[in-house]
Amino acid sequence: MQGIDFFKEKTTHFQSKSGSYYFYTQEGVYRYSNHWGRVASCRWKIKGIEEYKNQHYYVGYSKWENFYPLNDYDKVFFLVVDFNQKKVKIERINPQEKTFVFLMNSTFAHQRLKQVQNLFKENKWATYYNEEIDVLRKKVITALISSKKTLQQIKREVR
Repeated sequence: MQGIDFFKEKTTHFQSKSGSYYFYTQEGVYRYSNHWGRVASCRWKIKGIEEYKNQHYYVGYSKWENFYPLNDYDKVFFLVVDFNQKKVKIERINPQEKTFVFLMNSTFAHQRLKQVQNLFKENKWATYYNEEIDVLRKKVITALISSKKTLQQIKREVR
């Protein structure tokens, strides 16, 4: 495996209890692991591998400047939806960019992420509306990712 070879050539700086290896550089950190997502106080995402599977090993890299505190009170996250692919992801706001999006804390963003994923998967909820499902989905999801209203409130307003 390429990841194993990478770490054979270098002295690992840290090995976690769960078996992940870390190698630090001036610019950032390499991580060799078979589990990603929330890890201790960090949330790791692998860009470039959309459908990664836990228990498969990958080498990830992050610049030190890309680490930020993960807490449940800072509103620094927003949702990006691809209606064509029926996918949604959480993004962190870049302070250097002027972006006008509805910001959420981590907990709220993850709740909304799950709701949007369910709206894409399920059709039954839309049977009581007299509107094409894709049009209806777009209305509901757009309102959901841009307000604090509950899903039930939004569904009532869309009628």
